[in-house]
Amino acid sequence: MGRIHHLVRTQFVPRPLEEVFDFFTDAFNLERITPPFLGFQVITPPPIEIRKGTLIEYRLKLHGVPLHWKTRIERFERNVCFVDLQLKGPYRLWHHLHEFRAVPGGTELGDVLDYQLPFGPLGDVAHALFVRRSVEQIFEHRQKVIAELFG
Repeated sequence: MGRIHHLVRTQFVPRPLEEVFDFFTDAFNLERITPPFLGFQVITPPPIEIRKGTLIEYRLKLHGVPLHWKTRIERFERNVCFVDLQLKGPYRLWHHLHEFRAVPGGTELGDVLDYQLPFGPLGDVAHALFVRRSVEQIFEHRQKVIAELFG
């Protein structure tokens, strides 16, 4: 089995907590904040109510390879956090905690991602060569777009 990798990001947005949380619990906004090179598309038909147990399916391209991704919302606390867990997709593990906290002047967003690649030691090599950087690029792009959207 390969290593579990950990990524943590925080970001301040000068908007009220409820507005920011509502944006992130609209699954179709994920298309807006995901880099275009992934060709990311939500394929679950609307409306999608984000709550514990919600299943969401996506289509994307990872390094040009078309993939199907399915997640389940494992935890949901309104205006506090939610967790999406990959059920089907390119990773052996993808556990993404989205945190929201009201702070003076706006909202602090937190992303805590634990992920693991398949293929044991080969997955670790792939992570070192290109996957780590790809995941970082995805989150850098998200932060840039979120800053633009929320001012």
